Amino acid sequence: MGRLFSLEGRTAMVTGASRGLGHAIALGLAEAGASLILAARDAAKLEQTAEEIRAMGREARTIAFDLGDLGAVQAAIDRLIAEGARIDVLVNNGAIGGWGALHESTLDHWETMFDVNVSSMYLLCRDLSRGMVDRKWGRIINFASYVADRGRPNLSAYTASKHAVLGLTRAIAADLAPHGVTCNAIAPGFFDTDMAAPTVGHPQRAKIFRDAIALGRFGDPAEMVGPVRFLASEASGYITGHMLPVDGGVANILSLPVVVET
Repeated sequence: MGRLFSLEGRTAMVTGASRGLGHAIALGLAEAGASLILAARDAAKLEQTAEEIRAMGREARTIAFDLGDLGAVQAAIDRLIAEGARIDVLVNNGAIGGWGALHESTLDHWETMFDVNVSSMYLLCRDLSRGMVDRKWGRIINFASYVADRGRPNLSAYTASKHAVLGLTRAIAADLAPHGVTCNAIAPGFFDTDMAAPTVGHPQRAKIFRDAIALGRFGDPAEMVGPVRFLASEASGYITGHMLPVDGGVANILSLPVVVET
């Protein structure tokens, strides 16, 4: 049974690996036996994560770039390919959020949201899946959201971007299935991370959202490790095109009022 979840001999790339969910995921995949390629904007924090992984006796390298700079994303991909990096598992975790009413939003906000959350993911999936296809094995895990199949007020750009992530995931799954490569999405709910700080750290909003979570609490980043390890391993070999909620039950019972800023 242990071999089903083992990642010995595999190399995983995790975006957004310097903090929050990405940091926890990277450590969890290393514990499962994987070597890591860590990506994020903050080179110093990435190196700290890499040192934690090396202390576990696993290999780790870093590559710093901004997911919102598509030229930098492409340059990083080209560098990895030129250096012969073998990526068996791609975890597209890096993303941004943002609140705001539709009538007060801007096109710049919309475009930035899609560059970071969708277009960079497309480039990474497109180019790094080629090696997976050649080897007839690969795992792609894209981070969507609990809003990826529903609507929420004050989140138009974010919600649309996560719907796009789910659609892209399902299309990639169909494209790559004949080549032994699976592609699935994870839909996180509310985790106690920097990205969720506007919710977790806002007393009124935190209570509203916590009350809407079936388990009655925000998630710990370590609780994302098991689902990702499952989707990255042989254990999920017959699963593709699926979105796995990891949300404490929030999507199941979600009924949230519009939160008014105070």
